[in-house]
Amino acid sequence: MAEKPQASNDAIRRDPLIEKVLKRSPSNIAASFTDEQLNAIKMSLGPNTWGGHFIDKRGTFKFPFIKWRFYYVFLLGKNKRAYTRREKNMSLLMMFATVSGFIVMSMLLGLLMLYLLKSALGIDLFPDTSLGIWDNFKSYFD
Repeated sequence: MAEKPQASNDAIRRDPLIEKVLKRSPSNIAASFTDEQLNAIKMSLGPNTWGGHFIDKRGTFKFPFIKWRFYYVFLLGKNKRAYTRREKNMSLLMMFATVSGFIVMSMLLGLLMLYLLKSALGIDLFPDTSLGIWDNFKSYFD
């Protein structure tokens, strides 16, 4: 035989998730839940970790002359989930691409600086050959 529910001041009945479930249930059914059943419901719904976002903007909007309403959700916050293998691989690939891009851009900037320094000192490695970079650079200061 099922246990009688205890008084409504039990800790499980004060839990925000359980309160929401009980408010959405008909009152005679909500009163019939035991604490054990409510704990099982709470465990099956999982932890409420999705609510703590740095930015949590939600809303609805409607375009004129269209009968449908649309909703938007913008969430920003620290990722607390475990990465899947695919996400780990993509993260590693993005890190590699970012580091490689930074190295390539640094090398190109370094070569440009060396070229401008060579041109400023008047060193001509290939006579009668110019990339036009030095002339373009000088025109900014004329």
